[in-house]
Amino acid sequence: MSVAAPRPRVVNVDGVPMSALVAAVPHPRAVVLALHGGGTTSQYFDCPGHPPLSLLRTGAALGFTVIALDRPGYGSSALYPEAMAHPGQRVDLAYGAVERILGEQPRGAGLFVVAHSNGCELALRMATDGRRPRRSERVLGIELAGTGRHYCEPVHDILAAARLDHRPPGLRELLWYPPQLYPANVLTGITNASPGAPYEQTMVSDWPRHDFPALAAKVRVPVQFSYAEHEKVWRSDPPALAEIAAMFSASPRFVINRQLGAGHNLSLGHAAAAYHLKVFSFVEECLLARQHPAAVGLTTDVEDG
Repeated sequence: MSVAAPRPRVVNVDGVPMSALVAAVPHPRAVVLALHGGGTTSQYFDCPGHPPLSLLRTGAALGFTVIALDRPGYGSSALYPEAMAHPGQRVDLAYGAVERILGEQPRGAGLFVVAHSNGCELALRMATDGRRPRRSERVLGIELAGTGRHYCEPVHDILAAARLDHRPPGLRELLWYPPQLYPANVLTGITNASPGAPYEQTMVSDWPRHDFPALAAKVRVPVQFSYAEHEKVWRSDPPALAEIAAMFSASPRFVINRQLGAGHNLSLGHAAAAYHLKVFSFVEECLLARQHPAAVGLTTDVEDG
């Protein structure tokens, strides 16, 4: 099934312009919201020059409306740092953008959130936002990738030296290892179009030791946690994965997925199509769990890709 190219959209949320790439279908089975990581944009989910590697196009072909949002501080909202300094502001901007992008369009069974790297923080906050429970109750499930509880040995010092205007030596190698796993035009930096958001410097340091475990414990929807075979930023050994699984104590289902042939940036490598199909397979299972609860048991799974 061929689908149209994703369309850029800009909507106004409480005076802040929020930009996104959107692949909409007339009667979606659900809406998938994709949240990119640091230093890139929504383009992360529509690999330039490689349509088969696009999460947006794959989702639309499978009957989902997919919104790849430029997270608060990226894209059109980059000039409004005061409007997103606090986590609640960022949650409101993300939900507001989804509402305005969809307008009167159908939403299907609910919202599934896909997140990579720094985007995982916003995903978990959206799924556990207690200020407006009706919003988070619409979340069907979450896909998390490119994150973790413990950095690999050399990473902490490298990230500590990173600033909005300075990328320390060694950082690129960690994020894009091994290079043969990615299309050549991706390695030239075609998707690295943003220096990042100011609030992320504090967020990154707080994430593994405090925010990740605190938020994970509140998640009450199914979660798939994916990690790349060649992940060099986060530890993904069995003890580290067991610790992450234990944090999601309130989730009805937690699945660990190892993606073969992939590096840290799973949605931009040659294995992206395989990864995205696994994501949408999990979305299907979340739909099944929501529509036919007795059909899906309570479990924690470890899948080896």
